Amino acid sequence: MTQNPLILAVETSGRLGSVAVAVGEQLFAESAFSAPIRHSAELLPAASDLLARFSRKPKEIEQVYISVGPGSFTGLRIAVTLAKIMHLANNAVKIVAVDTLDVIAANVTFENSGVERIATILDAKRGQFFIAVYQQTTRDGVWEKAFPDSLMTADEFLVRFSDAGEPVWLLGEGLVYYKDKFKAAGVKFLDEQYWTPRAAKVHSLGWRKAQAGEFAEPLTLQPNYLRTPDVGTKWKSDA
Repeated sequence: MTQNPLILAVETSGRLGSVAVAVGEQLFAESAFSAPIRHSAELLPAASDLLARFSRKPKEIEQVYISVGPGSFTGLRIAVTLAKIMHLANNAVKIVAVDTLDVIAANVTFENSGVERIATILDAKRGQFFIAVYQQTTRDGVWEKAFPDSLMTADEFLVRFSDAGEPVWLLGEGLVYYKDKFKAAGVKFLDEQYWTPRAAKVHSLGWRKAQAGEFAEPLTLQPNYLRTPDVGTKWKSDA
């Protein structure tokens, strides 16, 4: 593995997907898909276009970083499948799996005045949400996860985290249609520009993990669904 590997970062966990190309820590470029829910149609063309822009080829990719969930079941499978195929084509390709809620949290920098506690919110359907809570730290500008990825209702979240002495700032695509469910004392909302997970943040978080040697095992890599997909639940109920 080279000191500054060619990296493809993939974000297909949410409504609007994106890809990014980097060499080591340096991000070259990021490209968002043209419309929501276009992951399967635009992922490979977007990646190829970015690589061609810098006169690089897919076979030169040494590491692939993916947003592994929780999030859209279909989107997560697309990213995991791509990473596995790339490793099968060249077993020297290393994979880094990045938590999607961490990716969203990384949109917020410590320069956001007065923001010391945040919660990332994604729609999990059935009246539930994927949620994680983070606290500001002094460690390299990285958010510390104060409450792990969890599945809960808006009411359950508010009982636990609203009006707790310090405001909690919310962000994430789960607010697109359900923001009103989270309105309460002690709850504030970050601007919508922070809500969407981005491939550039998959790269920055993935690079930290790669530097620590935290690579995924390709044969056992699975999306972090955080709960059984609907089709799996149906099979179990029919058994």
